[in-house]
Amino acid sequence: MIALLVAAAVALIFTLFGTPLFIRLFKRLGWGQFIRDDGPQSHHTKRGTPTMGGIVFIIGSVIGYLIGHLVAEVPWTMVAVLVLGMMVGLGLVGFLDDYLKTRKQRSLGLGGWSKIAGQVVVATVFALLAILPVFTDENGLTPASGYISGVRDIPWLNLFTWGPVIGIILFVIWVNIITVSASNGVNVADGLDGLASGAAIFAISAYVLIGFWQANQSCFNELRDTVLRAKCYEVRDPLDLAVVAAAIAGSLIGFLWWNTSPAQIFMGDTGSLGLGGALAALAILSRTELLLILIGGLFLIVTGSVILQRVYFKLTGGKRIFLMSPLHHHFELKGWAEVTVVVRFWLIAALFVAAGVGVFYLEWVSR
Repeated sequence: MIALLVAAAVALIFTLFGTPLFIRLFKRLGWGQFIRDDGPQSHHTKRGTPTMGGIVFIIGSVIGYLIGHLVAEVPWTMVAVLVLGMMVGLGLVGFLDDYLKTRKQRSLGLGGWSKIAGQVVVATVFALLAILPVFTDENGLTPASGYISGVRDIPWLNLFTWGPVIGIILFVIWVNIITVSASNGVNVADGLDGLASGAAIFAISAYVLIGFWQANQSCFNELRDTVLRAKCYEVRDPLDLAVVAAAIAGSLIGFLWWNTSPAQIFMGDTGSLGLGGALAALAILSRTELLLILIGGLFLIVTGSVILQRVYFKLTGGKRIFLMSPLHHHFELKGWAEVTVVVRFWLIAALFVAAGVGVFYLEWVSR
């Protein structure tokens, strides 16, 4: 518990007081945001605002986690290393994309397939480290499970039914689907000041609650009442998942102080891809992958609006459902103030997270 509180506090303080230093540094390096000509006209005033702010909260998350464990005098775990590794790995993919944008002064950095290739490489390394028996703990658990999971492992959805080789291949594919979807979902939502960072705070915080509850109700808790054994969770180091989630959430809160409208720094693809990777990793390692559909519901909606717009555009020969996609730009063009869109979308994100955590708890009650 001490590690959780210290990790969150240190990460928050680092980004709250350290972000202005990074803003000055990024301005000196010329890392300014490029704005699309076909976007809302009100966004053109944002041209040149420092980007790649994801660097700040990724560093803050790592420092917060490490200091939290140092103060509490407890060792770090493989599950937290995997979450942070996924975040850093996808952050590097996003950084390369951001760097090419600022250097070439155009809205396209890495090509679409190049970006997906980078995501696939990071997700595949994560998947192999999470499922191979080399990191099995004293309870016989690998960091991730070979099952597709909802609120917990679904017994009849075992990816290893057809043997270890096919199981590993299916697991790698499954992890890639989750990772690419989550990272691109957060990336698409990062279009207004503070929208993605605020929504991500709600989503990441859900895993603080989930991890803490799973630790309290762990099957390996010696104090667990035998009557509740049917309700317990076989999850690897859930309390440390809560700690790393707290560090990320705390880091985002400090960053949001400077990222909210009018933003003095943008997270860029460095931050959005990194956050999506962290969400995917937390869902996979807490064995709640399908629950991410609710917890990340806002990201699903805004990504879905882009897909719907493109499909409808092609099928109808140029007609549109929305004035502009993603969905938040549609409401901007409808005349909503940017801050109004952001706050209302935050409320939607919070409702989805509440629904996800509610489903998680109701499943435990109903067993």
